[in-house]
Amino acid sequence: MRQTPPENREWVAVAQQIAAKGMVPKHAQLRAILVDMCTNQLSPGDALPSERQLCLDHGVSRVTVREALSQLVADGLAVRVHGRGTFVAERTHRSELGLASFHEDMRRLGLEPGTVVLSIDREDPSPATAAALRMAEKHQAWHVRRLRLANQAPISVEDAWYNADLLPELDSVDFTASVYETLDSRFGYPVDRAEQTVGAGPASSETAALLGIRKGTAVMTFDRIAYSGEQPVEHAYSWFRADRYQLHMTLTDH
Repeated sequence: MRQTPPENREWVAVAQQIAAKGMVPKHAQLRAILVDMCTNQLSPGDALPSERQLCLDHGVSRVTVREALSQLVADGLAVRVHGRGTFVAERTHRSELGLASFHEDMRRLGLEPGTVVLSIDREDPSPATAAALRMAEKHQAWHVRRLRLANQAPISVEDAWYNADLLPELDSVDFTASVYETLDSRFGYPVDRAEQTVGAGPASSETAALLGIRKGTAVMTFDRIAYSGEQPVEHAYSWFRADRYQLHMTLTDH
């Protein structure tokens, strides 16, 4: 069972108090019931009652039910599956935008990080990666692909590159652990800054299969170059499930 997020918990309490006085519209009363159902009574992936059943249980019209369900979907608490019904959505994890390894980021969110190493190869990098890592022509790089997990559920696919001349024995390290910690402790390259571009795009067949989503589903994309001082040590591409991961940042006028 999931705990009701503070903003939803307060909304439910207020709505229930007002509803007791007959002051809130029926669709808002129903939404409060459904929010409580999604956050306290059911687990991610569980089916919500059918539209017909909600009409019968709460004495409301089909239009009222559909409006309440649409609000739930818009708020990210539920998802519709064509021909099957409406289901409780997976909880979205919101990360503060900042410099952190995947392991640090997940632990900061109260989640248990996990990694499945898909491949480790020594290959010729693309021109973009060679430029990002400031590599000489015709030099090879370590190409490491990993599936990243949060509480054992797939959340991202990572495709990372490392200069093989700079890190000659990188293929012998444990890639299920934090690579940033390894770069610091074993190779003497602590990661102290990074440049990152965030975007969105459709998931390829392979990425979709690894993340457990449909091909073409929108995913968050990250293109990141990590540095130790002035030395670039990693060029990584990542694809995150947009329904399970969000970025949060604080903006100022300075």
